[in-house]
Amino acid sequence: MDEVDSAFDNLWIETPLIHSSHISDLLGCSAYLKLENLQPSQSFKFRGISRLVQQYRASHGPSVHVLAASSGNAGLATAVAARKLGVKCTVFLPVTAHQETQQCLLKQGADVVTVGQIYADSVKAMNDVAKGDVNAVIVPSYEHPVIWKEHSSMVKEMKSQLCKQPDAILCSVGGGGLIGGILLGCKTVGWDNGHLTSTEVPIIALETRGSNCFYEANALNTQGFTSKTSDLPLEIPADAPYSVQSNPRCNVVIPYLHALQSRAISLGATYAAPEVVRMALDHPGEVKCVCITDDLAMQSAQLFTNDHKMLIELACATTISPAYNYDFFWRLLDPASVLSSKDKKTKTVIFVVCGGINVTYDEIAGYTETIREAGDNKQNWPIICNGTEFHVCKQR
Repeated sequence: MDEVDSAFDNLWIETPLIHSSHISDLLGCSAYLKLENLQPSQSFKFRGISRLVQQYRASHGPSVHVLAASSGNAGLATAVAARKLGVKCTVFLPVTAHQETQQCLLKQGADVVTVGQIYADSVKAMNDVAKGDVNAVIVPSYEHPVIWKEHSSMVKEMKSQLCKQPDAILCSVGGGGLIGGILLGCKTVGWDNGHLTSTEVPIIALETRGSNCFYEANALNTQGFTSKTSDLPLEIPADAPYSVQSNPRCNVVIPYLHALQSRAISLGATYAAPEVVRMALDHPGEVKCVCITDDLAMQSAQLFTNDHKMLIELACATTISPAYNYDFFWRLLDPASVLSSKDKKTKTVIFVVCGGINVTYDEIAGYTETIREAGDNKQNWPIICNGTEFHVCKQR
């Protein structure tokens, strides 16, 4: 694969890793932001998807027709890459996709088809079209080894930019494309040496409740986070919000969510990539799977926008949520509360600002009422981490 990739110039860019004085002061440690929102398609997805489109054009010729199903970000990454390479592109979106998202795609010259209520419906429609088009190739949103490999390049950049090993990397997770790249990248740069030592970088993967297929997959394959070995569950609760399929090749079972109940639409995968679930299970360090509420993500989006003057969508704000709550953050990094304030100051963490186009000024402003109503109904944020629920006080 390296020999094949060397034949292409990168369409994606190296993004900056910046120190956030705002977040560092709030948390009492050194916090850095990996600004993947600065990619040409405004999200990390452009790394892997642009490479895949390059490979498809090289193997199929200029008449290739690239198809993508998406809630927006993977579709735009495909459209931007297709435009740069001069090939036809069609993107399939759920009917719930933002009108602004559709306009972004049309501006890049893509054909847009809206169908179904969720991402899985768009995938089905895309597959049907692909069967009748001899020039069509499918660009998956997150489930392809080329995508994970190219996403891993951001970790190589982190290592050269930070010049030290971080104490944790925090990222959002949907179907697993981003965390798959981070896990692979950690292995490539030596932040995952295959032994249970202090040299592994913990990965904290955050999702919103109601759109947490990666959390459910990890819970199923670890007996509710009680075992590092991936013994398959013996039975599934009758009231489980998912159906289950076994994947013998990866030796995992994968839950398929019946419905999505979060406004973080970019996290709206109904299942996690089996290969990435396997990566997480095999990771010698710690992978913490965390679920938060939509209103916490909304508040984080507003605070981050105010502090850093950058709009971020809810999927991205999910990553940022621990940055704006001291108790939440240190419950993840120091659950046993053994670190002193002096010890905490020595810690360095990276928040992956994954980017995304599913956001507008009006939407960010509109979160205020939802946050206020949530505050009237509850005084604490409920958090679930690796099977344990805890509550943290609402604070900045």
